[in-house]
Amino acid sequence: MNETSDEIRSVVVEREFPHPPEKLWRALTQPHLIAEWLMKNDFQPIVGHRFDFSAEWGAVQCEVLEVEPARTLSYTWGDHRLKTVVTWTLTPAGSGTWLRMEQAGFRADQPRYFQGAQGGWPRFFAALEDVLARMG
Repeated sequence: MNETSDEIRSVVVEREFPHPPEKLWRALTQPHLIAEWLMKNDFQPIVGHRFDFSAEWGAVQCEVLEVEPARTLSYTWGDHRLKTVVTWTLTPAGSGTWLRMEQAGFRADQPRYFQGAQGGWPRFFAALEDVLARMG
């Protein structure tokens, strides 16, 4: 069976934050801050770095693909069945930042993963907002 582009799905969450891109970048790239809003991790913002996110339900294996400080961060996100790419894009917006997250690569036969991401990312964004407010 040939795959068509509409069989590959993405989850996109976008939100404007009242913080400069550099502050969001810290929350997206410093392991102790990532752990507060996403999951425990051994992340480093270095292209080629392999790392894991871990939670009570299990772990996700990742590899950093792109790092452009305060602008773009991209890494693989998956397990033995799921192969997706998460891309963060930070765009200055007035005195704040427009943050866009896209997790791309869900196959049509992976509805559980896709629905999990659709439900999970908005909660992660809310937790990120809390972390940013506490960072000062």
